[in-house]
Amino acid sequence: MATPHNAAKEGDIAKTVLLPGDPLRAKYIAETFLENPVQFNSVRNVLGFTGTYEGKPVSVMATGMGIPSIGIYTYELIHFYGCENLIRVGSAGAYQPDLKLGDIVLAEGACSDSNYADHFHLPGIFSATASFDLLLKAKESADRHGYRYQIGNVVSSDVFYSGNEDWKNWAKMGVLCAEMESYGLYLNAAEGGVKALGMFTISDSLVTHEEMSAYDRQTTFANMMVVALETAIQL
Repeated sequence: MATPHNAAKEGDIAKTVLLPGDPLRAKYIAETFLENPVQFNSVRNVLGFTGTYEGKPVSVMATGMGIPSIGIYTYELIHFYGCENLIRVGSAGAYQPDLKLGDIVLAEGACSDSNYADHFHLPGIFSATASFDLLLKAKESADRHGYRYQIGNVVSSDVFYSGNEDWKNWAKMGVLCAEMESYGLYLNAAEGGVKALGMFTISDSLVTHEEMSAYDRQTTFANMMVVALETAIQL
């Protein structure tokens, strides 16, 4: 059942979907980590693939940048394609000095400066949180491999370029890092009754001003992908 943004037919997409922002990263993940990947979408060049990992079906689909974009794609995955487990895999900028380049962050919760929650007409402020069983499985995978990681709050910002240092106020509240999508993902998952988790590799630091090279991003992100895929095949 095609949608305005997804050409997939019924059965083309697995119940568990990995969600990078970048379409080319979705292609790289499919070709590097999945067995026999088949492309199911190229509408607007937002690429999606389904293959297997250790014999179990897993899909990967790009979501674009920002909460409005991931909001569209995850709504359709949940309500039109019956997807049950949504795992965001992305990069993030560190707010804390003990987060180093290449560290993994598992987003227990997502804060935001977005008003995306307003259209749910809630009579208060919703706490956007990950699904605990996905979070636990991801933690156990990271522990098995000895990867450096932290678990906590992230902030999903609507603004990439900012002329102020408001990020320091989030940092004082213990927020680990910034990205741009998890808040919308967690709200859509809650509304749709499905499971969701955001995980990130630290690619730069607002504290130290360090940044990964393009090569380091590709090679270091492999640790996060191992965690994501080991989580996916347990669902």
